[in-house]
Amino acid sequence: MSVHKEITKHVEQVNSRVIRYKQLDQLRESFIEEALLLCKAGVTFSVGKINVVTEQINELARLGVVPTRKKVTKEMVIDFVNRSK
Repeated sequence: MSVHKEITKHVEQVNSRVIRYKQLDQLRESFIEEALLLCKAGVTFSVGKINVVTEQINELARLGVVPTRKKVTKEMVIDFVNRSK
């Protein structure tokens, strides 16, 4: 019986990491989209919020199961906007 409880506990932990990862990744994507829109409009923007969430994702990834994400630079945003014109 205790093996079953341990397996259940492990599966719940993995599931909770995956759910949290999806939430953080969605938030990160919305911050990236915001930066892209500001850049396209010629308005000053920051990648700070993106990278705070990126670090949270990477901390979660260190526990296993979910992938890491790269930090975003202003240059990356500007290059993406320029390529998409």
